[in-house]
Amino acid sequence: MARAVSRDVVVVGSRRKAKLEAIVRRASSPQALVRRARIVLLAHAGRPNAQIAAELGCAVTTVRTWRRRFARGGVPALSDRPRSGRPEVYGPGIKLAIVAAATSVPPEGTSVWTHALIAAQLADTGISVSQAGRILADLELRPHRVRGWLNRRNDDQFWAQAAAICDIYLRPPPDTVVICIDEKTGIQAKYRKYPERPGQRGRLARREFEYVRNGTVSIIAALQVATGQVIAEPITKNNSVTFTGFLHRLDQCTDPRLNIHLVMDNGSSHTSGATRAWIAAHPRISVTFTPKHASWLDMVSVNRPSGGGHARAC
Repeated sequence: MARAVSRDVVVVGSRRKAKLEAIVRRASSPQALVRRARIVLLAHAGRPNAQIAAELGCAVTTVRTWRRRFARGGVPALSDRPRSGRPEVYGPGIKLAIVAAATSVPPEGTSVWTHALIAAQLADTGISVSQAGRILADLELRPHRVRGWLNRRNDDQFWAQAAAICDIYLRPPPDTVVICIDEKTGIQAKYRKYPERPGQRGRLARREFEYVRNGTVSIIAALQVATGQVIAEPITKNNSVTFTGFLHRLDQCTDPRLNIHLVMDNGSSHTSGATRAWIAAHPRISVTFTPKHASWLDMVSVNRPSGGGHARAC
């Protein structure tokens, strides 16, 4: 006698399959939920119940149960059903307030929301730091983690430009000084409150961690690659007039017998018509631009202009 076809037919579309695979991959997924998702995926692949049970180390009745629940309720049916017990202390209103805080701009002076900051923000609810963390984990919200989304294109043009900059650094043309140049805006102007105490025999040098803030300052800086010398000066505006004025002073500071090769990013003051015209009028100056979204190839962008007392003005 032919065996009757099971009524618990598992049909998984592309979106549901993606959700199930995400549950299996996610390290934070409960193991019970992972096994149920695997049962459904294997059933979708056409595996019989007995084979699924043997592969996952569970009973055939367990496979039947979760096939049936998925066939009737989809992915949400794989979660545990609500159980009786103590009512939750923090209802939907507080959870909504936590979500609202975690997805808003953090307080001034901080870069990201932490569990402690969120608990302090909702202090009138009496919620603890650990409970705020548990609620955020259940909601899969991680406000303390930030991922950049504006990425460079991985194309031949990027690698060609990057290789050109590295070649300039490693093999500069004869009689040429290579200079990295960039503006640095909003740098903290600060100094240590107490002088460092030099080390002595049997005792390490001592350095106080306190410092005095003197607001912020914006500067334009040029780093000579061969020597590490930095020329810097404060600026009030970041535009073509300021930039070409700095280039003029840089030109005057450099030995007239040498050519100047500039490495800089694609900032508006660097690529404006006025700047290009100024460079064209000074034939000893040439430029290599960093690729888009790769200003870190410009050495002065990743080095502080105050290191070791090398910074100076012309």
